[in-house]
Amino acid sequence: MPKTHESELDHRYRGEHPVKTLWYLLENHRRDIFLAIIFYCIKHSPSWTTPLLIANMIDCVVYKKSLTTLAINFAFLAAITIQNYPMNVMYVRYLAKAIRNLENRLRSALVERMQQMSISFYQTTNAGALQTKVVRDVENIEQMMRHSFDGGLGAINSLIGALIITSIKVPQFLPFFLLLGPVSATVVIKMRRTLNAHNEDFRSEIERMSSRVNEMTTLLPITRAHGLEKNALKTMYTSFSSVKSAGLRLDRLQGHFTAIAWVTFQLTYVICVGFAAWCAMTDFLPITAGGVVMLSSYFGMLVGSVLLLTSIAPALSKGLASIRSLGELLESPDLESNAGKRAVTEVSGTVEFSNVSFTYPTNHKPSLSNINVIAEPGRMIALVGPSGSGKSTFINLVIGFLRPTSGSIKLDGLDMANIDLRTSRKFLSVVAQDTILFDGTVYENVTYGMPNPTAELAESALRAANAWEFVEKLPEGIDTIVGERGARISGGQKQRLAIARAIIRDPRILVLDEATSALDSESERLIQSALHELMKSRTTFVVAHRLSTVKEAHLILVLEDGVIVEQGTHRELVSKNGLYRRLYDAQSFIPDDEPHLKLASE
Repeated sequence: MPKTHESELDHRYRGEHPVKTLWYLLENHRRDIFLAIIFYCIKHSPSWTTPLLIANMIDCVVYKKSLTTLAINFAFLAAITIQNYPMNVMYVRYLAKAIRNLENRLRSALVERMQQMSISFYQTTNAGALQTKVVRDVENIEQMMRHSFDGGLGAINSLIGALIITSIKVPQFLPFFLLLGPVSATVVIKMRRTLNAHNEDFRSEIERMSSRVNEMTTLLPITRAHGLEKNALKTMYTSFSSVKSAGLRLDRLQGHFTAIAWVTFQLTYVICVGFAAWCAMTDFLPITAGGVVMLSSYFGMLVGSVLLLTSIAPALSKGLASIRSLGELLESPDLESNAGKRAVTEVSGTVEFSNVSFTYPTNHKPSLSNINVIAEPGRMIALVGPSGSGKSTFINLVIGFLRPTSGSIKLDGLDMANIDLRTSRKFLSVVAQDTILFDGTVYENVTYGMPNPTAELAESALRAANAWEFVEKLPEGIDTIVGERGARISGGQKQRLAIARAIIRDPRILVLDEATSALDSESERLIQSALHELMKSRTTFVVAHRLSTVKEAHLILVLEDGVIVEQGTHRELVSKNGLYRRLYDAQSFIPDDEPHLKLASE
């Protein structure tokens, strides 16, 4: 039976040699690999048997041997040529089966591990790096496998075949091979290393140029607005000039390399042919006319095989490095552990913080300290305070993305440390400030993750979120593609789709993190009305910088430096001269010397 994804995740990759890791990952397809090697050796046999058979046929002509001997060699040559087709088909079938299964196992294990990683891991890890692991690193391993078989196995096969036949036919010629062959290969290898170094320099210049182009396009509005076009062009021209110079150096070196490699190979080949012919003519070695052709062919094969083996070294090195890279993620200890914990099948929505504190691993100072609060169904808890006060940390603790450093958080009386958060989150919806939409239709984005939702249900949620009016006007209505990250619609429209996505799930706990920040005043008023109905029987947490959005909250928590410095209703907090009042006054744009206007605004 095939291995499950869990078995891949349970394997110990850290500290293990990449070859051992690869051998483990191919466990279910080692037989396929073995058969692929057998079929490859058979299908590749013409490369090293053909020179021998041609030599025999030449000798038949030169030394007037029987036609039967010629026919036998011809028939055998034809047979081994024809067998290449079916043997190659079998080789590709078994190798492809093993490699594609390896790709699938690795990518499945990686994405499964990503779904298990803690949110703190993603806060410190570049998304592009994770994408590289799933796409490029797995691709590097696949390329390593193919190069190892198509190139490496072929080179080794030819090398061994040529040496064996030579040692049988003309063993005295082997020292010549072992002397001149490595000399020829060494010259070419050293030149190739120099070429590779210059190639890396050229690639670096290309990457720097690409970065400059990206920077230029990003800064175009600022550049044009400040009349800095000449500065931007000067930077780009300098980068283009560096690429040109590096490219010219590479091209010149490439010309030298090609010529030297060709001359070296041809010169040693000529020496081999000349020496073999001299041996045959002087009877210095027992070499026939056909043997001269055979030995010269094998010499070229030996040098070519050595060069081929060195050329695949970068692909092998890159593939092994990718295995180590994947192992770092598959073995990462930064996991959200849910296995074996109690599954939640029903949630009413009571959330209780008891002496909760939280400190990020990279900080010495707590982001939240001694938080005590109870949120109940039908109540709206608002979090306000200056940037860095701990609002986002509080929300991440509610969702379960973070675990308290000390204290406890209970959901309906159950400690969240003891429940499977994957099940509890099914009863929670989040509307974040940065709306995340994927490149699909309006319907697909609103109903994301729901089993068989109807168009009527989606329309109802869109109406409740005050989004149906603009959705109806889209080219394809609810079936309109919104583009990657919602690029084809406005910020306010994206936010309303996110709210509809929350509404359609009928959550017991609702988290609104600056949910109306991208809306104009009229849209915000309509959304607030819709949310007011939605929040009636639910536990709601609201993070807001715009204090006008939290006036109706049952409890407002004012955070500063991770501590609740004030709490109460809007009216209670405004009546005090505390932090909330200062924040509220700053947003009201009312001068301190006109207090009567402040009272009127309240």
